[in-house]
Amino acid sequence: MAARPLSEVARGIDERLGPAGFLKKALRKVFPDHWSFLLGEVAMYSFVIIVLTGIFLTLFFKPSMSDVVYKGSYVPLRGVRMSEAYESTLRISFDVRGGLLVRQLHHWGTIVFLSAIIAHMLRNFFTGAFRKPRELNWVIGVILFLLVMLNGLFGYSLPDDLLSGTGIRILEGVLLAIPIVGSYLTMFLFGGTFPGDAIIPRLFTIHVLLIPLILLALIPLHAVVLTWRQTHTQFPGKGRTDRVVEGKVFWPSFVIKTLAFQMWVFAVIAFLSVAFQVNPIWLFGPYNPGHISAGSQPDWYMGWLEGSLRLMPSWEINAFGHTIPMNVLIPALAIPGLLFTFLAVYPFLERWAIGDYQVHHLLDRPRDVPTRTGIGMAGVTFYGLLWSAGANDIIAKTFNIPLFGTTWFFRIAVIVGPILAFMISRRIALGLQRRERETLEHGVETGRIIRRPSGEYEEADRPLDADEEAVLRGRRLPHRLPELRPDSAGVEPKEARRPTARLRRRLNRLYADDVVPLPNGEHRERPAIEPKKPAH
Repeated sequence: MAARPLSEVARGIDERLGPAGFLKKALRKVFPDHWSFLLGEVAMYSFVIIVLTGIFLTLFFKPSMSDVVYKGSYVPLRGVRMSEAYESTLRISFDVRGGLLVRQLHHWGTIVFLSAIIAHMLRNFFTGAFRKPRELNWVIGVILFLLVMLNGLFGYSLPDDLLSGTGIRILEGVLLAIPIVGSYLTMFLFGGTFPGDAIIPRLFTIHVLLIPLILLALIPLHAVVLTWRQTHTQFPGKGRTDRVVEGKVFWPSFVIKTLAFQMWVFAVIAFLSVAFQVNPIWLFGPYNPGHISAGSQPDWYMGWLEGSLRLMPSWEINAFGHTIPMNVLIPALAIPGLLFTFLAVYPFLERWAIGDYQVHHLLDRPRDVPTRTGIGMAGVTFYGLLWSAGANDIIAKTFNIPLFGTTWFFRIAVIVGPILAFMISRRIALGLQRRERETLEHGVETGRIIRRPSGEYEEADRPLDADEEAVLRGRRLPHRLPELRPDSAGVEPKEARRPTARLRRRLNRLYADDVVPLPNGEHRERPAIEPKKPAH
């Protein structure tokens, strides 16, 4: 008897909202089995931990810069004047049951969240998952990365300890370096002169309200709406096309798999929180504008900006009675601005350069597009060198080398390193393409040498099976733009004389030249020892 009222309720909901059709389609949606597909889920589950632990912490944290005298459980700081924000963070750590564990979970969750976002973006970049029709999803992902990085910085600054206060001091300097509007932005954020008494409450509002609301809107759009609306990407293989996805259906196979994976993500973050201490603010003491901790280092995701600031020479422009500090504007604003802008527009830039406007659901392997792989490795090298440069003082102290030596090494390396990374990784990708062409033509080396009746020694090659050959032949050659040749009088067409057209053709040649075409012939045996050519 109970089933009839429930069925009536379900029918009534479907008649008014119409979810039945969507649910039937959603339950049958196929999800790929490849492990890299789960990188985005690591970020999503980490975000769940951040939200839950953040709600707990807001119940006890006091976002106030009013002075108090500490009288809590941590003996070394008793009687020290500090802000209520720092005092409440100490209370969470030492007096609230489970408070330190929740702080650790929140901090490690943020670290894993950002790590997963970067890994997910690298996977999408190197495999071309950003191509049509996923350009919007890629742009949303870049915005999410920027917002999460900023929110991590703001949350890291809330305890008002000496280490995080140093980061706020740098933030104030960056804002003041902006011409014309810098002083106004500083006044609005800090409520007056540094450090003021409003920065912590305002950062708290941004950290727990403004940015999380934006994230709660963008993450479902990025991870659910657009993903469910589009076909999932997969690597080439036998029977896989832009219309056919190979994997497990959402219910029940993928649901069981993703729930188990969710438990593993929770377990790893919990293990990190229990076993590895992070951000022990009681060791740093309360923030004092006149003090700074030796060897101060930000969280890893801000380390590349720290390195950028350390490497920039002390350049300034003095004009019309004003000073423009290029040593702050370029490393702290120009470089991040160019990097994130390039990431956001890259799908459209590649599409324009190659002239490929087709819909793609099959992924590329990094070797399939050598130029894109080279660009990606150049970016990774640039980021890694800046990140390492953020610890140039620690490197100098640890290895007993001059500090200015490390600074000049990284100044040169951030210019030369990405260029070398581009060239080397591009050549490696082309070399792998040649190797695969050889494998398609001659088969797979078995390492087994046979002797023929004539006395010749040959290696017995094995032809590729259907699955192996489908993977290798899944590579798509880059589009070549049609050549606009001069007319009989040697005059180039008007379209070819435009600067944008010349740039597009150069980029197209960069993507298309040297790419190894796939063979059309059948498997041929290759002798182990090539016969010598007769001398002429």
